[in-house]
Amino acid sequence: MARAFIQWLSPPPALRWLDVGCGTGALSQTILSQAAPTSVLAVDPSNAFIAFAEHTLEDVRLSFRVGDALNLPADARGMQMVVSGLVLNFIPEPVPALRVMRSALQPDGAIALYVWDYAGRMEMLRYFWDSVVALDPGARALDEGVRFPICRPDALMQVCAEAGLHHIEVKGLEASQMFTDFADYWSPFLGGQGPAPGYVAGLAETDRRALEAHLRANLPLRDDGSLSLVARAWAVRATV
Repeated sequence: MARAFIQWLSPPPALRWLDVGCGTGALSQTILSQAAPTSVLAVDPSNAFIAFAEHTLEDVRLSFRVGDALNLPADARGMQMVVSGLVLNFIPEPVPALRVMRSALQPDGAIALYVWDYAGRMEMLRYFWDSVVALDPGARALDEGVRFPICRPDALMQVCAEAGLHHIEVKGLEASQMFTDFADYWSPFLGGQGPAPGYVAGLAETDRRALEAHLRANLPLRDDGSLSLVARAWAVRATV
């Protein structure tokens, strides 16, 4: 998805980039490989993520800082492109965060970000939660499609407008997710971390098996047992 995002932006070379909520560095790495930046400053509130990214990504153009969207480091100024991947829905105050990101830009700069389309074609999770709610209607509030209403085109445009951004454009970006079989699809839900795996971890054995059976019956598995799903993100870009 990071590759599709950078391709959509089609930025000119030699820009100064700020990656807010960089995590393990996937988007920063894609910027380095596809956008020919002058520099990339990657920021994340997690010391562990920053340590991991510093260990795995080595490039003289790339530097890391601990910080978040509301508390950017002092040297996050004069940027030409501020980006954020799969982060905005986790920020409790997205409009103030966008204003802070805007303040890091020089006058001709741009902001761009993307979030999963949880309520629509993020199909890995959509099939999961649809099956969960069919068996346990009370679990609907855990569904990211319900919990993150900002992950829709109209909501993204609204928060950008409230943050004082202009020339706002939203686009759906899609990528394929391939799974060799049902076990390959199901294994990420067994890790115990996050809303979906956490829900599975809390199920009794009989309920877990019922959920597995419901998913098997409703997923578009091919004759050979493999599975191809769409992962869609909503991407937005705007100017100051």
